[in-house]
Amino acid sequence: MIIGIGLDVVHVKRLEHWKNTPALLERFFHPEELSAALSRGNSAILSLAARFAAKEAFGKAIGTGLSGITLKNILVVNNHNGKPCMHLFGNALEAFESVGGKTIHLSLTHERDNALAMVVIEGDDRESSR
Repeated sequence: MIIGIGLDVVHVKRLEHWKNTPALLERFFHPEELSAALSRGNSAILSLAARFAAKEAFGKAIGTGLSGITLKNILVVNNHNGKPCMHLFGNALEAFESVGGKTIHLSLTHERDNALAMVVIEGDDRESSR
């Protein structure tokens, strides 16, 4: 059963000024995310913008927004086939579990000025019978 759907778009220029402020990047991104994105060279900002959009979309999908969630506790990486995956820790995982979340589906895209993310959260079918 689908518990929530979130969609977010981030204007890439918003992240460009963050690139020169490492403390800001470290506040919003998990170290593994930063390492992977910054290794992409010229497309690093596009990658970070898409990952930031994914975090925002996650907040929308759980229905509470990101209030009380540490953004570094949401890790967006690509698996061995390049598919984006979201891993949760700490208060992000607690928020996910509190809405009955079991599975996260994530899609990312970006082009020049904009990055977009969509998150679908699935729960257990037993949740629908309550």
